[in-house]
Amino acid sequence: MLTINDFDYILPEERIAQTPLYPRDSSRLLVYRRKEDRVEHKIFRDIVDYLQPGDVLVVNNTKVLPARIFAHTPHGGAVELLLLKRLDKDEWEVMVKPGKKARPGATLTVNEELSVTVEAVLEEGLRRVRFHYEGVFEDILSRVGTMPLPPYIREKLDDQARYQTVYGKINGSAAAPTAGLHFTPDLLEKIKQKGVTVTQVLLHVGLGTFRPVKETNVQDHKMHSEYYEISEETAQIINCAKREGRRVIAVGTTSVRTLETVADEQGMVQKASGETQIFLYPPYQMKCVDALITNFHLPKSTLIMLVATLTGREKILDLYNLAVAENYRFFSFGDAMFIE
Repeated sequence: MLTINDFDYILPEERIAQTPLYPRDSSRLLVYRRKEDRVEHKIFRDIVDYLQPGDVLVVNNTKVLPARIFAHTPHGGAVELLLLKRLDKDEWEVMVKPGKKARPGATLTVNEELSVTVEAVLEEGLRRVRFHYEGVFEDILSRVGTMPLPPYIREKLDDQARYQTVYGKINGSAAAPTAGLHFTPDLLEKIKQKGVTVTQVLLHVGLGTFRPVKETNVQDHKMHSEYYEISEETAQIINCAKREGRRVIAVGTTSVRTLETVADEQGMVQKASGETQIFLYPPYQMKCVDALITNFHLPKSTLIMLVATLTGREKILDLYNLAVAENYRFFSFGDAMFIE
């Protein structure tokens, strides 16, 4: 039985990156070559040297919503809402703090153009709410919302665009697909010039990706559902690569989860959309994904468990402990790893 303690490691607090590096591709890159069981220490822009003509690089084109909203009760009490998932045009699933101020029927006011009615309490204390406004919701949200940085980042983010990938285009995430933050337009162009095909999937990052695992037994953890899409074009690109023995390289765990949600036993995918609750941990064997570009993830998280499916549990902990010893920067604004 795997327990969450099997995916624990010691991380000094000073190793948690508080601010992004400039330029994006100047972060460090730990390369783990599985066939040779060899580690190499590089700069992220060196990823070009490890990609081969014919490779398919799969990125997640979601964009982070300014999903953190501050409201108040009729009596002036402060309430914080984090938008997680759109349920209908004006209905959302949200996380609320403090929950006692958001009982069903309660009305919360953001400002003169936006208010919220709490409709129901959902699992794990989440709320279903309805927003009231005139005009375009996304425009109002861009004015009243703030970027929902993870709680371990305490520094103010001066440039909100640094918590978006350069290729993000479809609004809907409550957190960034952070492995993609390292890419610049110039780097992507160099990758394409090398003969690598860059294609896109969509997964809106919600609670499922960053909710802590509370159950001791890993198998008892239930993932929160997240919306995904794979286009016909992307499916054809990936399937052609699989048939020809070319590598499919996922950028980030969200791209992995999208591909593995729809992949058959041969690794083939199809045009699809819907909700996924896929939870990947050893001894799962990847069906579609051959290699992964990823950041360094929290101890005991579903993300480190997913990465361990490519390396094995003991090896991923060895690599993480090495990264700590080598002063790599961790988490959302941290350095990257390429597992090939």
